[in-house]
Amino acid sequence: MKGDYQDLVDEISALLGAPATLENRDFRLIAFGAHDSDDDLAMDPVRTRSILTRQSTAAVRAWFEGFGIARATGPVRIPAAPDAGVFRGRICLPVRYRGIVQGYVWLLDQEPGPGPDALAAAMEVAERIGVLLAEEAKAGADLSREFRAVLVAGRGWRQDMAVAALRSALGPGADGLHAVVCVLPWPGEAPASVPGTAAVCTVPWPGGGDEDGRAGADGAEGGSGSGPGPGSGAASGDRPGRRAGQALAVLVRLRSAEVLVPAEGVATRLLAGGGASAGIAEPRRGLAALADAWSQASAAAQAAAAQPRFGPVARWSAIGPYRMLAALAAPGPAGDPATRVLLEPAHRELARTAELFLDCAGQAGRAAAALGIHRQTLYYRLARVEQLTGLDLDEGEDRLLLHMALKTARLYG
Repeated sequence: MKGDYQDLVDEISALLGAPATLENRDFRLIAFGAHDSDDDLAMDPVRTRSILTRQSTAAVRAWFEGFGIARATGPVRIPAAPDAGVFRGRICLPVRYRGIVQGYVWLLDQEPGPGPDALAAAMEVAERIGVLLAEEAKAGADLSREFRAVLVAGRGWRQDMAVAALRSALGPGADGLHAVVCVLPWPGEAPASVPGTAAVCTVPWPGGGDEDGRAGADGAEGGSGSGPGPGSGAASGDRPGRRAGQALAVLVRLRSAEVLVPAEGVATRLLAGGGASAGIAEPRRGLAALADAWSQASAAAQAAAAQPRFGPVARWSAIGPYRMLAALAAPGPAGDPATRVLLEPAHRELARTAELFLDCAGQAGRAAAALGIHRQTLYYRLARVEQLTGLDLDEGEDRLLLHMALKTARLYG
């Protein structure tokens, strides 16, 4: 079902002889057809932004809705308005199911434009799209309980039962290729409809462990933390760790393990409001390993929050050492006894200096330049780090311990 949207949009484009785009009722892009590159007016600012960002602004939405498209049951012609960034007129085909608008198909209008018969045929295709969107929204909402149970059940017979229930609910598509997406933090309820997804639910974060002591869905307690991470200086690309009461989990069907564009598109749309990060797990076939995939996705989301270079949407395969840290570390304020003092607020700048020095592979010149300080100042700070921790930064294992402690503090905020 998920792969049919593009085919149906292309069918409408062929029927009406004009490039078409499909958006859901929240004006988020689902699919779009090719346009004539020689037509200078085809890609006006509104259409360009919709395709590039996969969404429209609130002002654009309000402007188009002013023409009654949310109430219309047939094609609506909207004139060009250059001042609003609409260089070409539009034809809007409301996509409805049982009287409820599910989305809109947009076409660039032209002279003389499509006739009544062609528009009627296009509306029949729009009705088929409406059925798909409604079924998809219903399926995602109906499966939230089963999906969540798989993620939080822990190991053993509980998870086996949860997987069996989700497999039964998904039907034939259960054994296909999936990617799990985590959005962290997520305020409020899970969205009723997320185009392009098989299931969606919220998961407690942090905490929410089951009776076996398994916190959240991936064994991470992820407490709010009483102390800061290893600094907040721009030179080290710092960003505070994110904490919230829950995360959003999304199950996305894929056609190919090499193409994660559908999962990235879903994550990007969900992050449109800002203030969160997203992680994407490695694709899995079937449902048996969804809990492991959730661990990967949530770790990638945390890494995206910790390091701007990963985000705002990070793939598990791209987060480097954070993969191991997420698997090994037990988050919390205690940390390693030797490095605990360095993570106190009073030593924020020393922690930042040590982390960047280790990020630079111990090259003092690079680290001093990145920090914007004299090399002698760097040496003084590193000596203070050694005094506080009792570690010898000339020793490889001590460097490894300190680097892991600092990165773990960053990962868990």
